[in-house]
Amino acid sequence: KLLRVINTENKIIAEDLIVADSFITRLKGLMFKKNFNKGEALIIKPCSSIHTFNMKFSIDVVFISKDNNVLYTIENLKPNRVSPIIRKSYSVLELPAGTIKETNIKIGNKILIKD
Repeated sequence: KLLRVINTENKIIAEDLIVADSFITRLKGLMFKKNFNKGEALIIKPCSSIHTFNMKFSIDVVFISKDNNVLYTIENLKPNRVSPIIRKSYSVLELPAGTIKETNIKIGNKILIKD
């Protein structure tokens, strides 16, 4: 069953969401994935910082609070980098590079997951 990510205006951000909520899935994340296509997303929870070691592509990163508010965003985070720690972040949404701009994600927006 596919999960979708939408914002408060019901705009679809991703139509194919992978949830990483165990130690192994959070550790693996997008590492070793060959590509990350438009419409795909990964949500890591709990999470307040990420890295892009062993990744082959840049990503957009959205830090989300427990009540689904966007706290912080990073556009086009390149491979082999580490994000800052966002203390109030409960989860991190990783998206193909360009998605934040394309879907107009802003700090304070709500991000919702639907099936």
